[in-house]
Amino acid sequence: MTKEEILEAVNELSTPDLEEFVTQAIVLRAHRRAPSLPHSESELLLKINQGLPAELWDRVDVLRAKLADEMLTPEERVELLQLNEQIEELNVDRVKLLAELADQRGVTLSKLMQDLEISTSYSLQIV
Repeated sequence: MTKEEILEAVNELSTPDLEEFVTQAIVLRAHRRAPSLPHSESELLLKINQGLPAELWDRVDVLRAKLADEMLTPEERVELLQLNEQIEELNVDRVKLLAELADQRGVTLSKLMQDLEISTSYSLQIV
């Protein structure tokens, strides 16, 4: 397959499947850069790049669509805000894992993130 064909196929993935694919690609890239990663680092990388649970993304997608269509009920708005809080908690956990990995490698958090080309945030915009 060409890169373009792969990208076309990836573009067809659902959000949860895309998150899982990205996680696996990042782990693959990390192993290629350092094929003999210590087990503890591999485990941390898997947790860091685990992504959000599929059910969470599915529900967020539904609520975002309703928000865009101005069909969100007050109860659903509260639910979307609660999901946003849950995502923020997951972000905090992810940063803690990144800090742990940075400590293991003896580098700063920003250096680690730059090296791994990863972001700390699962962004959810609520208007």
